[in-house]
Amino acid sequence: MSGKVVQNVFIAQFYRQSRQFETQYQRDSCAPYTCTLPPFHGGKLAWTGVSSMKMRDLPKYQSGFVNQGTFYCSAGSSATAIPSLDKVDFLKLQNSSDIRGVAVSGVEGESVSLIEPVTEAIAAAFASWLLHKKKADASQKLRVSIGHDSRISAKQLQDAVSRGIASAGLEVVQYGLASTPAMFNSTLTEDEAFLCPADGAIMITASHLPYNRNGFKFFTNAGGLGKSDIKDILERAANIYSDFLAKGYSVKNASESVKKVDYMIVYTSDLVKAVRKAAGNIEKPLEGFHIIVDAGNGAGGFFAEKVLEPLGAITSGSQFLEPDGMFPNHIPNPEDKAAMKAITEAVLSNKADLGIIFDTDVDRSAAVDSTGHELNRNRLIALMSAIALEEHPGTTIVTDSVTSDGLTSFIEKKLGGKHHRFKRGYKNVIDEAILLNSVGEESHLAIETSGHGALKENHWLDDGAYLMVKLLNKLASAKASGRGDGSKVLTDLVEGLEEPATAVELRLKINQGHPDLKGRSFREYGEAVLQHLENSIASNPKLQKAPVNYEGVRVSGFGGWFLLRLSLHDPVLPLNIEAPSHEDAVKLGLEVASAVKEFQALDTSALDKFVQPH
Repeated sequence: MSGKVVQNVFIAQFYRQSRQFETQYQRDSCAPYTCTLPPFHGGKLAWTGVSSMKMRDLPKYQSGFVNQGTFYCSAGSSATAIPSLDKVDFLKLQNSSDIRGVAVSGVEGESVSLIEPVTEAIAAAFASWLLHKKKADASQKLRVSIGHDSRISAKQLQDAVSRGIASAGLEVVQYGLASTPAMFNSTLTEDEAFLCPADGAIMITASHLPYNRNGFKFFTNAGGLGKSDIKDILERAANIYSDFLAKGYSVKNASESVKKVDYMIVYTSDLVKAVRKAAGNIEKPLEGFHIIVDAGNGAGGFFAEKVLEPLGAITSGSQFLEPDGMFPNHIPNPEDKAAMKAITEAVLSNKADLGIIFDTDVDRSAAVDSTGHELNRNRLIALMSAIALEEHPGTTIVTDSVTSDGLTSFIEKKLGGKHHRFKRGYKNVIDEAILLNSVGEESHLAIETSGHGALKENHWLDDGAYLMVKLLNKLASAKASGRGDGSKVLTDLVEGLEEPATAVELRLKINQGHPDLKGRSFREYGEAVLQHLENSIASNPKLQKAPVNYEGVRVSGFGGWFLLRLSLHDPVLPLNIEAPSHEDAVKLGLEVASAVKEFQALDTSALDKFVQPH
């Protein structure tokens, strides 16, 4: 175990050094967008087994890292071929519309699943899927862009992905450190100087998960891929991997040269233009505003220097902007209490007008006003709904299932819109909004309590940076109209939002090894729990089942509500309770506890603790 700890510290130190080198190289050597370098003949991270990562020729590997240019993946035959491979259940890597796995060893009980041949097979499978989707013939050379967040495994995976794409005969363009929204945008941008548009894009990220995890998100110009597409890709990957098993696997030369582009120049320029346009084409519409950014050492550090400062904002006091895949300060997650406390304290101590916080890959965000008032979860949805309904009166706001009753009242009674509460999962919410528009019900905003938010005007992309641009637009327009009270214009927009005194989420885990499952899957068992709860509610005069509900069992009573649902991916039944007092929340909890007590495989310890008298 001590060896594993040393190994991971070693990796982290190497990662930080290479990142510093990369940043300096980008600043001093690449002009303006792309450059060509000699073929890369340095060492590499080599996989010598399916569950542990070893470092080979570290100094040479480090010196080979640059941010832009043309190079060849693993130029030279590998001396570290893997003689044998274990069988892999690829479908277990599916996480709804993403792929996720363990990329770095060192965490007890978590063996590495995203080994190099698995990653290469997944990338080759995406290339195969893309060729089929685009109906490309032999004369067409499709192009795939690849970006990554700040994780320590990013560059190893990037090289394996590049080989997989190139092996299918497709052109590879690496963006290096990038955001998930930027990767989707690369399929829309038309600018050959930046090798755009890409026919497909891959983002290497695992959002806010721990440092040892990583994964992939995939895009075309139609948007992010859905569950069925991911399943298709993983099935193709399993077949490709079977060939590796049959024929042997070694790290081979990429058949095509790999180009490198700093696409973030394009993406950040578009964000700056959007704010200037909204402010009447003023060059520095945020001049005088003090805005702090907390990137949590993820990929969002660009927002301070590349977006806010060109718009005239003061960004002193911004924190954790440097990418660091060990995430040493706090989890990059706008739902995390420690993360929100960090940005709130930074705003207050610096007397800033606004604080902005991103998750690791910048597809989620939240804000804090000048008084330390958090604008996340229901408040962020209320704020974005107010902005959307100002621009599109009467529009439908699509949210996930755990939004509050107070939010519904705010959207429908105060703002004059319609609240369509749907399922958890950002892709579910976005797809529902697209569906509503297709059947004639206008919707311009799809947003989750997690901070994922997508606007129709922005191609239904869940873009945390673009959400914050919408807030900046309000600041800029208020300043242009003569208001001088900073972020109060944002706080005023959510005035009247009713918020519960008590709001909790409790996780009731299903013990998959318990005999009470009687051969059923955890999903079948969970559905039985929900059905039994629903039946018990029907005969309870104190409780009322929600008339319209798309996920789990949602019930009102005692001035509040609860929602029990089955997790999208895990053997867990999350229970959300909101009420005007702790006592009322306990009453709701007791109703659930009474209804599910006969399900012996359900671990209700969290609920039992909550309802106990204090």
